[in-house]
Amino acid sequence: MTPTPSPASPTTSEADEQVLRPHAEQQFADELAALAAADDRPRPPRWNLSPWAVTTYLLGGTLDDGTVITPKYVGRRRLMEVAVASLATDRALLLLGVPGTAKTWVSEHLAAAISGDSTLLVQGTAGTPEESLRYGWNYARLLAEGPSRAALVPSPVMRAMESGSVARIEELTRIPADVQDALISLLSEKTMPVPELDTETQARPGFNVIATANNRDKGVNDLSSALQRRFTTVVLPLPDSLEEEVEIVRSRVASLSSSLALPEDVAPLAEVARVVQVFRELRSGSTDDQRTALKSPSATLSTAEAISVVVNGATLSAHFGDGRVNAEDVAASLVGAVVKDPVADRVVWQEYLETVVRDRHEWADLYRACRDLG
Repeated sequence: MTPTPSPASPTTSEADEQVLRPHAEQQFADELAALAAADDRPRPPRWNLSPWAVTTYLLGGTLDDGTVITPKYVGRRRLMEVAVASLATDRALLLLGVPGTAKTWVSEHLAAAISGDSTLLVQGTAGTPEESLRYGWNYARLLAEGPSRAALVPSPVMRAMESGSVARIEELTRIPADVQDALISLLSEKTMPVPELDTETQARPGFNVIATANNRDKGVNDLSSALQRRFTTVVLPLPDSLEEEVEIVRSRVASLSSSLALPEDVAPLAEVARVVQVFRELRSGSTDDQRTALKSPSATLSTAEAISVVVNGATLSAHFGDGRVNAEDVAASLVGAVVKDPVADRVVWQEYLETVVRDRHEWADLYRACRDLG
């Protein structure tokens, strides 16, 4: 007898259509469409939305027709207004901050809201070649036919210039300085020469660049003063308050839980708040009440890492526990996030565990779970 498939199991065609993480313009297509329909404000050339609507998409709100726009960034409104206004000019945007301050997240959603395409992306590394910012060649066609437009392979930046879209460059300061210099004339002249074809690509209205950089990489490949002048720099800070950071972690965990097919309420708010408080106290070097000074570990302990700790705990609880995150579920990931250096960081963690966690009676379960890990 052939078993009947579970109603919850997707069919083959449905499974083929599913992706682990849709692009922002796909995941929030309904919100972008609702904003476009309600948006009666002036739009810069080739922008899908007005600057006001782009900012509303990022920060959230309720439209006149009752459509709720979920917040993508929880933080200071003025920072997002400055970022959006910069992109409406001829100046590129540099999002700067410590790891985990949502630089990549914000750049993706900005590109999705403005151009409807967040995929024109250059990932910066120590090995990023100049071709990634300009263009390369299909060498098989180049050898067979000689230099031609058909043999040219445009970079994401070149494609953005041709279509009047926003290009994204991740980890700009990881890119070697001589490769960074390729951006200087491109951002000022808005033209990309192609001397091999005796031609050039001129940017169409709507073109701009969003770059991100980690300020912990200072001294790796610092930007030249000439390149810095081509950018408006917006520093994304860590969340101001415990409540703000808890809300960021809660909302992202809920979104990730959905994509991972985990229960929506798998992570209780109290458990999320406890993880965030541990991170904030160790990061700041003092307890929340400012009464006890603490040593800080070498780890960044960013909001993004707090999200990972809770998601890992949710996965453990869903598959090996009772479906509700508890201290035992988060303990292993929590220790792993704090203790990056097995010698120095372990001393910092043990001191925090014995002087802070142990004395909080409501945290007795977390103390036991962490102690059990050794």
